[in-house]
Order: sequence, then C-alpha cells, then structure tokens
Amino acid sequence: MVKDSSAVIVHGTCVSIDGKGVLLRGAPGSGKSDLALRVLYSPPSTWSETAVLVADDRVILKRQKETVLAECPPELSGLIEVRGIGLVPVFNIGNAPLKLLIDLGPSCDVPRFPDPIAHEQIFGIAFPRLDLDPFEASAALKLVLAIRKFV
Repeated sequence: MVKDSSAVIVHGTCVSIDGKGVLLRGAPGSGKSDLALRVLYSPPSTWSETAVLVADDRVILKRQKETVLAECPPELSGLIEVRGIGLVPVFNIGNAPLKLLIDLGPSCDVPRFPDPIAHEQIFGIAFPRLDLDPFEASAALKLVLAIRKFV
C-alpha cells in the first residue's frame, strides 16, 4: 500500500476505539460509513470501549516515529456520509494511532478462521488486517472484538 512517503491520503473511514485507530477500507458503497455509524451509535451498554469518528471517506495517514497516525482532512472534519441523507455532522477527534486494518466485503469472502492473522505494512510498520462483512448484524461487535483480540 504505502512504502516510503511521509503522508498519504487513502479512501476509507477511520474510527477510534479506546484510542486505537481502525481503518475501514473497501470500494464505494461497501459499507464503510454504515459500519462506522453502527459502531459510533451503539447503545452504551453494548461494550465498554469508547468509539469516536476520526475521518470518513478520506483518511490522511502520517508516519510519526514508530507510529502511523490517521487524521481527517480539514474540509471533512466532523462529517460522515449517511447514504440517502447526505453529509451529517458528528463528533470527531483530530487523529488516532492506527492499530488495525479492516477490509470490507461479502461474507463469502471472509475466512471463518483467519490463521495466521494477516498483516500489512504501512510506512514499514506491520498492522493486523482482517476481512469483515459490514452488513452482518454482528459486524460492529466483531470490529470491537477484533480490537480486543488483535491489538
């Protein structure tokens, strides 16, 4: 994906779960914003982790020492696209250290037991990478469980 530049803009959505950035990637219409909305607006009793939006649609990735920070382009700060409604303001944070990559696709493409867990390098730093079907009813919970297990 990214080899040696100091910053890059990627198509995706990033949420921070307890301060850990999760980059959701997929084709347009693949469910990135939809999954982010379900994580952000799940009832507080669903899980103990705090979820907040970092960026929707475009995410700036920057290397800072041994960390990759995910940031929102200024023109999209505090906005998320809700299909059928348009851009909607939501609370967001300025950045989060990237910890997990999630590639979205249909459930038939998602392995039941990803063993060993895949990793992908960004700026020379390895991150765990999972496949997830964003439209399964349990997708938001699976995302939180993935943070607990792999980060």
